[in-house]
Amino acid sequence: MVRIALDILYACAAVAALPWLWYRRLVHRKSVAGLAVKLTGALTRRHPERPCVWFHAVSVGEVLQLQTLVAEFLDLHPHYEVVISATTGTGYDVALQKFPQHSVNYWPLDFSRAVDRALENLRPDLVVLVELEIWPNFLLAAQRRQVPVVVINGRISAGSFRGYRRLRRVLRPLFASLAHVAAQTQDYADRFRDLGVAADRITVTGNIKYDRIEGNRWNPKSQELREHFGLAADELVFLAGSTQAPEERLALEAYEALASEFPPLRLLLVPRHKERFDEVARLVESRGHAICRRSRDAAAGSTDRRVLLLDTLGELAACWGLADIAFVGGSLTQRGGQNMLEPAGYGAAVLFGPNTWNFQDIVRELLSREAAVVIPDGEALRWTVRELLANPHARQRLGRAAQAFVLTQQGATARSLEVLGRLLPSPSVRRSPAA
Repeated sequence: MVRIALDILYACAAVAALPWLWYRRLVHRKSVAGLAVKLTGALTRRHPERPCVWFHAVSVGEVLQLQTLVAEFLDLHPHYEVVISATTGTGYDVALQKFPQHSVNYWPLDFSRAVDRALENLRPDLVVLVELEIWPNFLLAAQRRQVPVVVINGRISAGSFRGYRRLRRVLRPLFASLAHVAAQTQDYADRFRDLGVAADRITVTGNIKYDRIEGNRWNPKSQELREHFGLAADELVFLAGSTQAPEERLALEAYEALASEFPPLRLLLVPRHKERFDEVARLVESRGHAICRRSRDAAAGSTDRRVLLLDTLGELAACWGLADIAFVGGSLTQRGGQNMLEPAGYGAAVLFGPNTWNFQDIVRELLSREAAVVIPDGEALRWTVRELLANPHARQRLGRAAQAFVLTQQGATARSLEVLGRLLPSPSVRRSPAA
């Protein structure tokens, strides 16, 4: 009965969304990524004869979190097949790049038939959700098949927690069905417990994002990017990454105001969404600058390498290794901020706007250590970048504090793997298609 009610609810929501979907398709040339697979649940795996663990990541950030975890999981459990899924199109594309040796799928929409077929096709022994992805039909279907579902790197923002609490009576059985939650912090653990997860099924493991943070600026990938963009050792890079409009324009205005005073300064822009790469390139050119793009062959690109554009997917993590000053985008808009750990790990001087509610704990820790600076607007961005360029000691001190913080937080991957190891069935146990 619950499944039927949920299907009716989802169908009504889909019908209501049709005008918006058609608008996106006709005006913005955007369609729902992987819609056929999401609707049918036609997920695939390469080795159905082997036991299977299904790792799910919503989008790019969660996909990248899985790299180290999956590699170390397979070191410990090489007889298992790993299947990766993502919800968004960009997440799926990055998963294909990062996990070419594994089956990569779209997460099914939460219609009962789609989730049933997905579970029948994959027959996982364990489902691992990164951070949180609560879908009623999926959890109910997994529970019927006795497939344990675990949340790793678990977090519930304050806003989401308030929303869940309003529906606590309805959602409590779903949270209670989780086999385990590996929470980032004690605060998040308390929120999961309040929503219905038993205390003995919650472990505070820390944030696995810290464990995949590269700290060596001279790693091969960062060096490749440095050579592509033709950056000399004495040049200073102001990198604005994971940006949304109007953050690229604000960074460009700051660069324009400072370029003549600081000739070694270079601006490197990295928009959050691939759909805006060309838009940002046009913005730069409309203001009279030549632009050097990562997607174009270095020999064929512009010889003027003062304004640079990283217009590829999956390379921002390494690109932060070029930054002397790093502005983390989505923080002067209503996005709620983006991951500031990667530039912190490289020891860049980290800046972000005031809107960082997606990373409240990390921001609080960085600011308490004087390891980052909050800038309220474009004028403050320009002023702060100038101060850091003019005072190398202050810039380096800020970067060292950020890097030191990242190093002290590592170890969550190993603790999360311990949780997963306890939940795995014996290698000899297999789930039949009828399970």
